[in-house]
Amino acid sequence: MTRETRRKISTFFRYFVLIAVGFIMVYPLIWMIGATFKDNNEIFSSIGFIPKNPTLSGYQNALKSYGGDINLFKAMINTYTIVIPKVVFTIISATLTAYGFARFDFKGRGVLFAVLMSTLFLPQVVLNVPQYILFNKFGWIGHPWYLALIVPTLFATETRFVFMLNQFLRGIPRELEEAAKIDGCNSLKTLWYVIVPMLKPSIISVALFQFMWSSNDFMGPLLYVNRPARYPASIFVKMSMDADSGFDWNRVLASSLISIVPSLIVFFLAQDSFIDGIAAGGVKG
Repeated sequence: MTRETRRKISTFFRYFVLIAVGFIMVYPLIWMIGATFKDNNEIFSSIGFIPKNPTLSGYQNALKSYGGDINLFKAMINTYTIVIPKVVFTIISATLTAYGFARFDFKGRGVLFAVLMSTLFLPQVVLNVPQYILFNKFGWIGHPWYLALIVPTLFATETRFVFMLNQFLRGIPRELEEAAKIDGCNSLKTLWYVIVPMLKPSIISVALFQFMWSSNDFMGPLLYVNRPARYPASIFVKMSMDADSGFDWNRVLASSLISIVPSLIVFFLAQDSFIDGIAAGGVKG
């Protein structure tokens, strides 16, 4: 057997394993898509994804209102009313904070950065009660602009994103900033014209993570949104599940699928930059 033949056989098995593992990983999503066209009996009697008796009742019922004055599309509008500001404010606050820690020498920088990183080990459940009391005093509970969910992102509360951007900044030569300073740029201009373009892959990664996590957030809206008309899709799908009288699973799965389509589209459009950002953030420093 020649070396070229061995190489082709090795390549074949490598791709075969990768395709097999990839199919196993995405099969739950494929099954979910097929299950939206099945009835309850077929969903619980088969693990195949091709429906034997296809029906559109799941999608038809998914578009109905199951929360009084709210439906799926209104819930999705509510979702992105929360998500888009959170993404924008997170990018701004995390970038400014990471830039400050990475490029400026000030008294107590090491201690403050250590304190910031230590919040990564603090479970969110520990913060729920004090945060609720604080936001209630501010009058943010049930606010039509979702202030309790959006305002904290202005203060770089997502520590993991600050750490990710900080790691990337450590790999950017300081000489570029010195050259910008010679050309008359102050710190903010240097950040905008020099640093941000080089941070683009990591910033896109931050945006995608925040977009997906905020879209799937259930506990936050459950605590701070008190009117069904303002519920996001994550809570609307739960509301549509009537545990007393039973429900059609194809409707629940169809609602879930429709609600995650925007996240899937955004991820696939930005996946190249997302992968570059993750890889760069993981090796810098």
